[in-house]
Amino acid sequence: MSNNKNYILACDIGGTHITSAIVVEDTWEILSNTIKRISFNSQENAKSIFQYWADNIQNCLNEFNQEIKQIGIAMPGPFDYENGIALMKGQNKYDSIYKLNTTEGILSGLKDKHIEIRYINDAAAFLQGEVFASKRNNEDRILGITLGTGLGSAVWSNNAKAFDADLWRSTYKNTIFEEYLVTRWFVNRFLALSGSKEKGFKEIAQNHNNTEEFEQLLAEYRTHLKDFLHFFSGEHVSKKFIIGGNIAKAWELIDKDNYFGEFEISIGQYEEKAAIIGAASLFQ
Repeated sequence: MSNNKNYILACDIGGTHITSAIVVEDTWEILSNTIKRISFNSQENAKSIFQYWADNIQNCLNEFNQEIKQIGIAMPGPFDYENGIALMKGQNKYDSIYKLNTTEGILSGLKDKHIEIRYINDAAAFLQGEVFASKRNNEDRILGITLGTGLGSAVWSNNAKAFDADLWRSTYKNTIFEEYLVTRWFVNRFLALSGSKEKGFKEIAQNHNNTEEFEQLLAEYRTHLKDFLHFFSGEHVSKKFIIGGNIAKAWELIDKDNYFGEFEISIGQYEEKAAIIGAASLFQ
């Protein structure tokens, strides 16, 4: 490969996985042969979590076999993105790394201890990558939502970097929006409705599709999600949305009878690749 190009290692870290890949800066191309993905339990101890991440990144570096000096990481919040400090607590993920220095934890497991690491909110990275990859960067304003183990929200405006809208903890009903829109809501609510305990939304859909309890579950979720779309669009004055995350993969079940027709909604086409491109753009 030509050495006059700049290559960045970028990662997408979620509640249960990390995906790393090398990105070409000028074209935002992901080198497919360098993509490395692993799943893990985010409720393990801090040493194990940092080791999972470092091993995945090192495997990606080994595959590329050229010097990399920059790593961009898309990370769920709450997180101190400027200083690399994890602030997630009570979300069924990453409690063990609360207030720990993530950069130090990752670098301790890498051969090169001098790589620069920067962080971006995962929803902002997803939205940035989707806008770049789908060439929508001439539009005025697009809002992004990620639906998975957490609720992510981001705003992209014409020719500016996407930023974290930080709406996950906005007041809703007797608590916050995130408690009604993520995987644990599906698991807990379906258990209450049916008495059946499933691991996640995917398993609920596979094992209980067409049941009365499943239809009620979806009906309630649609209401919560529409309430959030109204709230988000009111805060940031746009009805254009790009929605991603594992829950969005079942959009054909969620958007029954064009329930969300008043909004201009696109489902993310690039999945983890969008977040990887967005994370690489930290060094643009």
